Amino acid sequence: MFTVDKVIGNTCQKDVPSISGKSQILFAIVYTTRYLDLLTTYISAYNTVMKIVFIAASYATVYLMYLKFKATYDQNHDTFRIEFLIIPAVALALLINHDFTVLEILWTFSIYLESVAILPQLFLVSKTGEAESITSHYLFALGSYRALYLLNWIYRYYVEDHYDLIAIVAGVVQTVLYCDFFYLYITKVLKGKKLQLPA
Repeated sequence: MFTVDKVIGNTCQKDVPSISGKSQILFAIVYTTRYLDLLTTYISAYNTVMKIVFIAASYATVYLMYLKFKATYDQNHDTFRIEFLIIPAVALALLINHDFTVLEILWTFSIYLESVAILPQLFLVSKTGEAESITSHYLFALGSYRALYLLNWIYRYYVEDHYDLIAIVAGVVQTVLYCDFFYLYITKVLKGKKLQLPA
């Protein structure tokens, strides 16, 4: 969690945008395991560049939070135990996958893990009780990105007669996790209020 001290008159006020480093670590793991096919398969220059950008950006974010701006990252509130997400995702990937090969299991693991990678962020917001506007917009963008996958799957089913049950179920789980946040975002943040969770 980033904290910025503002001095107003004789009082000191803390501005808390509440970004979870744990969620950022999980996203770095997700993109690394999902895009290891970079080493074996070439699809297009665009595809390759975008995969590299996703991986590099996720590690750059982790670096900035934990090293470069370590002094402004408050780990006291970012306490979610990510092993409780990683271990079940590994187990599920080993049990339910399309093909029992290393790359396929890693891809499946990344799908399962991404569906719950936002939980440390949501836990952090619930623990602090509120989120600044920038954090709220960030969470909304993350949730919208995943919700748009639902439209992509509908399109691919009708146009290409293709569907991936593992990805669809994981995407639905992730979208459901965002539902309460979406409601609060629409009813509070879009009206110019700070996102505060009900007591």
